[in-house]
Amino acid sequence: MHDLVFRNARLFDGSGAAGEIGDLAVAGGRIAELGAPGGAAGGASVGAGREEIDAEGLVLMPGIIDSHTHYDAQATWDPALTPSPSLGVTTVVIGNCGFTIAPCRPGDRDLTLRNLTHVEGMSLEVLRQGVAWDFETFPEYLTALERRGAVLNIAAFIGHSSLRTWVMGAAAAERAATGAEIAEMRAIILDAMAAGAVGFATSTAGQHNGEGGVPMPSRLADDTELRALVGALGAAGRGIFMLTKGSGTTVSFLESLAAESGRPVMIAALLHNSTRPEQIFEELAAIGAAQARGHRLYGQVSCCPLTMDFTLRSPYLFEGLPGWKPAMKAEGAALKAVYADPGFRAGVKADLENSEAVRLFNGEWDKLNLLEAATSEYRDLEHRDLADLAAADGKHPLDWMLDCALAENLDTIFTAVLLNSDEAAVGRMLRDPHASIALSDAGAHLTFFCDAGFGLYLMGHWARELGVVPLEEAVWQLTGRPAEIFGIRNRGLLRPGYAADLLLFDPATVGRGPKERVHDLPGGAPRLTTPAQGVHGVWVNGVKVADETGAHADAGRPGRVLREFSA
Repeated sequence: MHDLVFRNARLFDGSGAAGEIGDLAVAGGRIAELGAPGGAAGGASVGAGREEIDAEGLVLMPGIIDSHTHYDAQATWDPALTPSPSLGVTTVVIGNCGFTIAPCRPGDRDLTLRNLTHVEGMSLEVLRQGVAWDFETFPEYLTALERRGAVLNIAAFIGHSSLRTWVMGAAAAERAATGAEIAEMRAIILDAMAAGAVGFATSTAGQHNGEGGVPMPSRLADDTELRALVGALGAAGRGIFMLTKGSGTTVSFLESLAAESGRPVMIAALLHNSTRPEQIFEELAAIGAAQARGHRLYGQVSCCPLTMDFTLRSPYLFEGLPGWKPAMKAEGAALKAVYADPGFRAGVKADLENSEAVRLFNGEWDKLNLLEAATSEYRDLEHRDLADLAAADGKHPLDWMLDCALAENLDTIFTAVLLNSDEAAVGRMLRDPHASIALSDAGAHLTFFCDAGFGLYLMGHWARELGVVPLEEAVWQLTGRPAEIFGIRNRGLLRPGYAADLLLFDPATVGRGPKERVHDLPGGAPRLTTPAQGVHGVWVNGVKVADETGAHADAGRPGRVLREFSA
């Protein structure tokens, strides 16, 4: 007898095939059988189960594989990896952009955490209270995750910035590496691959700065270093190279890395920018041309508008502007003095007028709103955009924002729609055959935004509401496609013998709800989340971890640290 049987579900198997009504049986944490509903003529029914679920009218699919997360730190204090289980996710890939916490020497721990507070918008106090440092090397980190256990399956990148810091110390954020240092880093990558890393990740993006505006260490790497480190994946014979691309990194250079190493390259983060509307499509076309030449390049795109809440105490969206660096080096009264300085303001305005540069924020003040005022003086102005507010007062929008924030002791909460705001362009991007849909950033930017429910949003908004992406294609993008690209074995498809990572949902209501602020981080700190809609159940390795009421606190820790990947 099977452990669990789903009856009369519409099965979307993750291959891109249209859904078919059928039954599915689970035994021992794996998919045991698939068959026609109730043994219909011409089909084989599955046997009985100790538990049976009548799934008529519901869709059963493989669990979502979230291939771009930053749960590296959170995984050490929150085995549930909140909120991903309740949002249909069963496997996460961590360590993206190379912003990892292993390897890390004890003397570098606080620096690592301080850098994360800037580059990934995390609270330093949350990180200091939460991270359990029971590891130093990358293999020890994987072992620590296994010992601790997790609700979800975890695949982990070895990260470039942590790797550089381990080898070079403080010089990692100051200069290029020497030949000897590159050789040492390459050897550590080979050890990490042998221990079970999914690949090697880095970033050259200009907005990726650590404490005080100092570039994250990976941004100091030259082409020689990158060639050698990606070459380590070629020597290992497996693994994927993931890079968040800065404006100075070309697709042709990344294609050369793929050609030399023989390894796939995932290029992030490709988001539509309304000020340079064709750029992303040019990059996707270049990726497609590389694929046509036999090189495995993929463009990682998002199906969500990039919306961020922030205060001027930690305005991540402006940190890619060169003129903002004085603010990144200051705190308290000194920060307020920077914001009041006319020279600082003039420098930032000059940056915003430079139309050649592409940044997270590109001067679209009509897409930046006053969300929540801290004083009665500004409360009647909530939910109005800064272009309108500034025009009414005869000010430049930057001056208006800074004056408002200073008047409210930097407690004003603003919100901005930064990228992916043009739905027609985003729909075109999602349909591109060379795109891989991901970029949730789950685990990062906890107080700023939450796209952990990107999969539900793809199926609800883009598939059902707009009809831009067929549901079977949306399911494939969330399951079979990332499993193939990342070499994740025996997951991502509904096949006998595959892991019973499953998502059951109502196709008429699936989606993500409005953002909410909750206080469940260490020390009671807040974060944003978006509740699931239409989810009836989530299973990881055959264990139910969430349903329509949310995550199951008593689900145990059925997830696995994934260490074996296809070549």
